[in-house]
Amino acid sequence: MSDTPILRLSDVSISLPTGSDRTHAVRNLSLRIAPGQCLCLVGESGSGKSVTGQAVLGVLPPALRQTSGSIAFRGAPLDTRQRGREIGTIFQEPTASLDPIMRIGDQLEEVLMVHGVRGRRARRARALELLDAVKLPEPERIHRAYPHEVSGGQAQRVVIAMALAFDPMLLIADEPTTALDVTTQAEILRLLRELQTARGSGLLFITHDLGVVADIADHVVVMQHGNAVEEGPVERVLSAPAHPYTRKLVAALPRRRAAQPPPSLRPDPVLEAEGVSLTYRGTTGLFRRTEIAAVQDVSLTLRRGETHGIVGESGSGKSSLVRCLLHLEQRKSGRIRIMGQDTTDWGTGLPRSIRQRLQIVLQDPYTALNPRQRIGDAVAEAARIHGASADQARDRARTLLERVGLSAQSYTRFPHEFSGGQRQRICIARALATEPEILIADEAVSALDVSIQAQILALFRELQERLGFAMLFVTHDLRVASAICDDITVLRAGQVVEQGPMDQIFDAPRDPYTRALLDAVPDKAGRAGNFPAASGEG
Repeated sequence: MSDTPILRLSDVSISLPTGSDRTHAVRNLSLRIAPGQCLCLVGESGSGKSVTGQAVLGVLPPALRQTSGSIAFRGAPLDTRQRGREIGTIFQEPTASLDPIMRIGDQLEEVLMVHGVRGRRARRARALELLDAVKLPEPERIHRAYPHEVSGGQAQRVVIAMALAFDPMLLIADEPTTALDVTTQAEILRLLRELQTARGSGLLFITHDLGVVADIADHVVVMQHGNAVEEGPVERVLSAPAHPYTRKLVAALPRRRAAQPPPSLRPDPVLEAEGVSLTYRGTTGLFRRTEIAAVQDVSLTLRRGETHGIVGESGSGKSSLVRCLLHLEQRKSGRIRIMGQDTTDWGTGLPRSIRQRLQIVLQDPYTALNPRQRIGDAVAEAARIHGASADQARDRARTLLERVGLSAQSYTRFPHEFSGGQRQRICIARALATEPEILIADEAVSALDVSIQAQILALFRELQERLGFAMLFVTHDLRVASAICDDITVLRAGQVVEQGPMDQIFDAPRDPYTRALLDAVPDKAGRAGNFPAASGEG
């Protein structure tokens, strides 16, 4: 390995605009990446890790400015013209990196043309070679396809192919797996490591997930509020973190619940589904009609005071099943009972008395709240709709805001004045304002940083113990499911592949798909946590 690092940052500081909550986005940051090395920048939102990547690329927003320090690439001052050819970039959201109205092959060839590759035939040959290098099936078909015709994981592989177009010496990957399912994430991490090793390039990997760090990093730099608070080899940092913030991040990784003693008598069901199926109808071409079986013969039971997890990848039917249970879709067949009432004749819509007792917390807290409505009014409104007086609703809103960890003074503030984790707490308070018996949490923590995620999971458990509601917890992350669920239903392509108590699913999975999901969990070896490896046959 060469003594000259591919990338070196020396005492780099980047200032924030006047009036920000701190003076610098990054302060006195130094790091180095050697050939063949993967360095992970780790931290929560606002830690300065993405700004560091932007500084290396020379694409800092106009409001930010590098005020001190130097950035060197292969021993010389960084020239931003090296972007694309010698420095490749992979961003978090692949669909935002691809033009929806251009074929994938045309977009790859455009990158090659911009950087001087002459000849249409040469560009096409190189594009197909890149698609094959990132292990995409049928490169010719992908070359002709539009972005919406490929999966999220395939779209991310296309973005990686673009970044590798000129065999760059440095790859910068900014949260490249955050939006992906665990199995797709595992594939992308493995692919990045293989490509980096084969080319001897450096990899600057930016993430908030220490489980991912354990699987891919050689060296780690932990950032908090723009400062590097800890750095070192991945094994040392994750197994014996020295700084309190690093210890906090490690502790925040989802921990599997302790085994629960089987109750002598299980509580009564509050929601039952028997043989529920849902088919979506569409058309292809001018006249041909198609049917897609989104949910197929699904049965489950949710009991009072317990949490039932619905786990599966994108396209597994999780959200379609929830829409059936909420009577937002007309199911093809099957029966649903809510609080003992058969809902067969209800059509698409729930009676008000049932809506009051069944509430939902959605994935994105940023779009779930009216930006022009004060948060206290948003919580109180839910109670007023279901019969509370104005005074009762206001009192209940203040009590709930305090119960989810926000001060009573928060009542008059607007959503933009809160962080993502605080907004999700507001959404939980609003859902609880009607005193529901069933709470549906649909990917309610997947968009949050790990420490905020841990706080919300703990809040769910605390509120459930105190208020006694049943919870249907929908997630693609088995680590999260293991931390909160009593029972789990694993879905694939709309069908139940496995169902049972949480301990049985994790300790003795019977279906190969469940074992594949467990194998794909980051950090199975447990350097950053205590998540168990899958056991059982296979």
